[in-house]
Amino acid sequence: MKKCKVLLLLALTCSLLFAGCGKQPEGNEVLSPSDVIIDELPSSSEVESSEEPSSEPEVTPSVPGTEIPEGMVASYLSGMAISEELAELRPIAVMFPTDKGSQPQYHIGDADVLYEVMEEGNMSRQMGLIHDWHNLEQIGNIRSCRDYYGYLCMEYDAIMIHWGGPFYLVPLAKTEGYEYLSAVQIGTTDLSAPAIGAGAFWRPEGEKATIHNGFTDGESIQKYAKKAGYSLEHRNSYYHEDRFQFGQTDLSTYAGAMDAEKVDLSKVFTTTRTSLQYDEETGTYLKFLYGNAHVDAVSGEQLSFTNIIVQNTKWEYQPDNKYLKFQLVDDTMDGYYITGGKAIHITWEKESDFAPTKYYDDNGNEIMLNPGKTFIAIAQEGRNVVLD
Repeated sequence: MKKCKVLLLLALTCSLLFAGCGKQPEGNEVLSPSDVIIDELPSSSEVESSEEPSSEPEVTPSVPGTEIPEGMVASYLSGMAISEELAELRPIAVMFPTDKGSQPQYHIGDADVLYEVMEEGNMSRQMGLIHDWHNLEQIGNIRSCRDYYGYLCMEYDAIMIHWGGPFYLVPLAKTEGYEYLSAVQIGTTDLSAPAIGAGAFWRPEGEKATIHNGFTDGESIQKYAKKAGYSLEHRNSYYHEDRFQFGQTDLSTYAGAMDAEKVDLSKVFTTTRTSLQYDEETGTYLKFLYGNAHVDAVSGEQLSFTNIIVQNTKWEYQPDNKYLKFQLVDDTMDGYYITGGKAIHITWEKESDFAPTKYYDDNGNEIMLNPGKTFIAIAQEGRNVVLD
């Protein structure tokens, strides 16, 4: 199939949205709605194919080499084999930064699902869902939270792990069923104020406090989660075992499938210029920040993902015209599912705060992800992803 560069449309609108907030990074300019670039989608005739694809995907219920051995189960986060004991436990949702001074992070490569979303100051931030976290000795560095990350965290029955956050987090913190550990009290600059789980966080011995050296570990999280009265096991009222559907999926069998060997998110995340490059040998996408490999500090390996989801999302500014808020409960928006060097158009919907976001192909079927790690880019409507 001849490659063609595809500019994917995200049109800017404002409506009733969830709130999001955070500390204003110095030296970064806040992007106003009038600054976003809107490109047009190509017509279907602009995407060339050498064969007639079918209108239905080719999907099988399991992937060779990832069959689930006896005594193990498929992870609801990745579709990969995990122990039955681990499957009963809640993941953590860790706030990881993207700024250059905080690279690389410890155990970000252990995230089964990694989100990236814009924050104020034209900078993005990340949230990593880590299921097998209990024995990790150093996690971070960890940064402050935005409340839209809290609403994403709710979908996974996860415990949020973060280093404080601004006053926009206060209503979220009071939401029944939402549980978090924070190094400092949210909504205040008074670092002496008590915080839930503050004892779980630390800085390397002898180092002065900076925004780049706040950490936690699995043992401390367990200790302070229990102290806060949190269950370490999944809670039936909030756990969605069917968060994702997994199976062997070949997107080239979709009508209208697009080439996607490179996923350029530089118009979505304009400071980090995030991008992902398909590695045919491993069948995964390698992640880049600032044009460099995005690596894990422990393994030294570049982050890689089997699946990429671009989730176009309505947004606006908070009343202060500085912090952002996103509408994550919606059934009107679209996006793209990308795997195996191909991409298809999708739609998504989320019915309530704790409900899982569901993704559908243009035939109305819930998409099946290939087993493996997933990167989800929450893209501001009005910013464009480029596929090549």
